Amino acid sequence: MAERFVTVDRMTPMLLPEDLRDWVEENDLVHFVIEAVERMDLRGFRVNVRGTGDAQYPPSMMLSLLIYCYANGIFSSRRIEAATRRDVAVRYLCAKTHPDHDTMCRFRRENFAAVADCFLKVLELAREMKLLKVGVVSVDGTKIRANASKHRNVTYERAGELVELLRADVADLLKKAEEADRREEADRGKLPEEIGLIFLRKRGRGFGGFSCLG
Repeated sequence: MAERFVTVDRMTPMLLPEDLRDWVEENDLVHFVIEAVERMDLRGFRVNVRGTGDAQYPPSMMLSLLIYCYANGIFSSRRIEAATRRDVAVRYLCAKTHPDHDTMCRFRRENFAAVADCFLKVLELAREMKLLKVGVVSVDGTKIRANASKHRNVTYERAGELVELLRADVADLLKKAEEADRREEADRGKLPEEIGLIFLRKRGRGFGGFSCLG
C-alpha cells in the first residue's frame, strides 16, 4: 500500500487575511497576561510626552510582551524581537508589530521599577485565580521551603512570605534579562545576512542550481 502524507504547501498564498486569534490556543498564557496588564494603571510609565518622531508602542503592549517572554524564559531582547516574528502567541500579543531589541531594552531600563511592580501584580492575580504557574514561575507557594536557600533575604516566617518570594522571583527574572542584553546574545536561529539574501532571491522559484543544497 502506498504511503499517504499530509500535503505541505508553502507556496500558495492565503486567499483571506489570517486571524491570529485562530492560531493561539484558548488556554495559552498570553491571554491571561494581556488581560491582567489591561487592568492596570500604566500612567506612571515613561513615554515621549512630546509625541515627536515615530509613533510609540503602547506601554500596555510592551509590558505584556516583556512579562510574557520573561515568564517563559526568553530574556534577551534580541530573542524577543525574533519571537515577534516566529512565535505565534508573541505575534498575536504584538498584533503583528515588531518592536526592535533596543526599544525593548530601553523600555525596561527606563521603567524598571514599574515593570517589576506590574510583573508582581500579574503573579499575585494568578495566585488569586488559583493558577499554579505563570510560565516558569510557580505562584502556588509549594516551593517556598525548597527555594528558601535561594532567596536568603526573605523572611519566611512572617505574613506575606509568598509575596516576598514572588518579588524575589521577579527581581531574578529582570536580572537575567539585563544580563542577557549586556551580553548582546546573538540570535541563534538567524542565518548570516549573505545567506539569507540567497534564500530571499530563491523564494518562490525552488532551489534549482543551488549547489549548497545538492
